[in-house]
Order: sequence, then structure tokens, then C-alpha cells
Amino acid sequence: MASPKKKAPVLQKARKKPTQPVTLGDWLTLAIARYKETGAALGQIATNAHDEALYLLLRTLALPLDSKPSVLKRKLTTAEVMAVEKMLRRRLDDRVPAAYLTREAFLGEYRFYVDERVIIPRSYFLEIIPQQLNAWLPDPAKVKRVVDVCTGSGCLAILLAHHFPKAQVDAVDLSPDALAVARINVDKHKLTRRVKLHESDVFDAVPKVKYDVILSNPPYEPSAHCDALPAEFHREPRMALDGGEDGLDIIRKLLLQARDRLLPHGVVLIEVGGLQRAMDKAFPALDLYWMHTADGSNCVCLIQAERLRKWKG
Repeated sequence: MASPKKKAPVLQKARKKPTQPVTLGDWLTLAIARYKETGAALGQIATNAHDEALYLLLRTLALPLDSKPSVLKRKLTTAEVMAVEKMLRRRLDDRVPAAYLTREAFLGEYRFYVDERVIIPRSYFLEIIPQQLNAWLPDPAKVKRVVDVCTGSGCLAILLAHHFPKAQVDAVDLSPDALAVARINVDKHKLTRRVKLHESDVFDAVPKVKYDVILSNPPYEPSAHCDALPAEFHREPRMALDGGEDGLDIIRKLLLQARDRLLPHGVVLIEVGGLQRAMDKAFPALDLYWMHTADGSNCVCLIQAERLRKWKG
């Protein structure tokens, strides 16, 4: 029978505290585990914990986002550890969305300022605008006027301005707070001469002009779904998410007003999340065309001016 003395080292070893994180790689591993433990919601800037955690760590340490993998071997100073711990507490315990911590969001190559006054930019228009939109226009080079309805941070209006370099762009939102953020982004992208902001409920307060393209990523979540969203999404402005009982309140108004706002060759594009069936059921006469997206969600519909004009509403 072994003596207690021979067991002591094993017991002592078992009672040792877990190894403390030292390198950036250690902190990344810890952060990923903490995302899983806390059930933190993703989808606002990244779809997996690794990418979001790495992004936040690099930003917290003021390191380039395109840093080489060797950066993970970098040892953190005491001050950096304190900064990382604070960031992780705010993200994972307080459930503050990553974009609100860094005050930025990206759509492709474009960077936008964001804060709690606006929904965090995320949109399938990032692929639809450059890859598919031109095919629906007789001459994209001659597009003169486009509009982004429910512009929020102004990100889609800015994407449209870059895509149609000769066009005037209207950016419409009901929220003055959102428009204040949009102004920051329009200024940063040096588009103040081409992008005009309008405080309006859809087209109610927008001058009577006609457009080549009407684009919108409106509030489309049914109210009950908004109530059940994870904590991170409750930090976003409710009015930027809630589309009413069935999610279609703003979309109905947009379609009705768009009939008199399109040029004869114009198109309307609306991003609707998971409402494809609801849209097809609500507007069968419009014969909605669903644009293909890389992930197969196909949640952006297109309507040509001629079909919209014939629609009884």
C-alpha cells in the first residue's frame, strides 16, 4: 500500500492554478473559450468567435488587422493585459457589440464609424451592388440619381456613390441620431457634394425626384422576433430593426411610394432577411425576383419600374 507521502506531489500538481495567458495567442484561446461559455451572440461583425475575438484583441492592442500569424507569439505587458481584460468584460459580460467597442464597422474594403445611435452595418448589398446591379440597368454609366432608404450609418449610400461615380445619392432616415452618424461617414469618405441626407419617413419629406435605383435595407424583423433577440442586438436601436407585427410595415410604405419615384427603366431593391415567403405572399402581383447570394440566403428582391407601376397596391 503506497504511503500518503508518495501521493502528495500528485495532489499538489492537481491543485495548481491553470496556466495564466501570456502571449496574444494565449489570450485568443482564452477569449474563444469565453465566447462559448457565455453564449455571446455573433453575426454583427463576424460569424465565428475566432474572427471576432482576434479582431478585438488586435484593435485593443493597436496592432494592424493584417498582422502576420507570428503576432500571436507576442507577450503582453501588464498594461495590455488590463486593457484586454477590460475589453473582454465589456464584450462578454456586459454584452456590448464589438463594433460599439471599437467604434467601427466594415463593408468590404470600406470602413465606417458606428456607435449606439445606429444599427451595425451588415448587408448582402455588399455583393449585390458590384456584382449584379449593373445587369438590370440599360447603361450603368449614365445612372444619375439613386437613393438609399433607411440609410442608418450611411454605409449603403456611400457604397452606391462609389459604384456610380457620376450619380447624386440621397440617403433617407427617420432618425436624426442615425443621420448624425451618417454625416460623419459621408464626410470621412469625402462625398458631401454627392450624398445628401434627408430626415424623412420613407419619401414623405424627400423632394419629388425620380431615381434610376431605389435601394433599401429597412427594419424588417417582426416585433415578436425583436423581443427575442440576444442581448447584443437589443443594444442596437429598436427602430432600425422592428418592422411591425409581420415585419412588412416599412416595406409596404416603400413600395407604394416607390411607384412614383422610379424612372421608366429604374429598379427597386430591398433586403428582407428571412421574409422571402412573407414577401411573395403579400405581393404576388409584383412577381419578385430574388437575387442570388453566395451563401444561398437570396434575401434581396428586385422589382422593375414597369411592374411596380402596374401594381394596384
